[in-house]
Amino acid sequence: MTPSPKSLILDLLSSLQRGTVPVRRLVKAAQLFGIEENSLRVALARLHRARLVERDERGRYGLGPQAQAINHQVTAWRTLEARMRPWRGGWIAVQTAACSRSDRPALRRRTRALNFLGFRELVAGLEVRPNNLTGGVVAVRSQLRALELEAPVFGLSELGEGDERRARGLWNIRALYAGYAATRRELDESAERLRQLERPGAMVESFLCGGRAIRRLVLDPLLPEPIAPAAPRRALVETMRRYDRLGRACWADYLGVSPAVHRSTPANLSSLGVSRHLAVAAPGESI
Repeated sequence: MTPSPKSLILDLLSSLQRGTVPVRRLVKAAQLFGIEENSLRVALARLHRARLVERDERGRYGLGPQAQAINHQVTAWRTLEARMRPWRGGWIAVQTAACSRSDRPALRRRTRALNFLGFRELVAGLEVRPNNLTGGVVAVRSQLRALELEAPVFGLSELGEGDERRARGLWNIRALYAGYAATRRELDESAERLRQLERPGAMVESFLCGGRAIRRLVLDPLLPEPIAPAAPRRALVETMRRYDRLGRACWADYLGVSPAVHRSTPANLSSLGVSRHLAVAAPGESI
């Protein structure tokens, strides 16, 4: 999926651990994807007004305050295991029955927030996931609020036998594992191509392929061992770590920063709908 001007800007800036990027570097990067300079600058101005990006005194850009909550979710793929704790059999539930179905922007935000945290619908109006995330109910409630989902969040225990069985079966484990394996193969094959491509081609390749892998990791439900063994997910994370080092090296000179300044390889996250979510989340601005 080719990025839009605004998603490209957000994707590039979200890859930085610190520092900012001059406009000319963003313009140069946009040219790789056939995005004209005027389109890039218009998108940058709109993102700035919406506080999704911010400009320093030198006229360089970084992510703004409105982008931080969702950017934290997207860039946390490196530390997935740290987000988990041993599962003792309980569940975290979100009651969405009272949430509006007619407010489409709110519905998109709600769906995306629940997907980010691996929830699935057990019965109408009740989303659940295993209570195995670090910080438990309190932390999940805080994360959902940061993602602009206001709904009751609470713990569940002692489900009936039928409900417990249905809850454990809400995730397609076979498809999950097949996705891990396919993504690892794609990353390995792409890594070989990166070594043979000229710099511009390698940048585009790593941006698109890395984005697909990060999407899978960002949306991983982080299921506990009794439901889904963790080894295949950990193997994918390690494969992505190796690929990430190659991608960061491809992009560093182009953005005018060292590889160490990148949190991760610039990657196409438009398929996550991140830029749309951010745009909807920004008050008083239409992008």
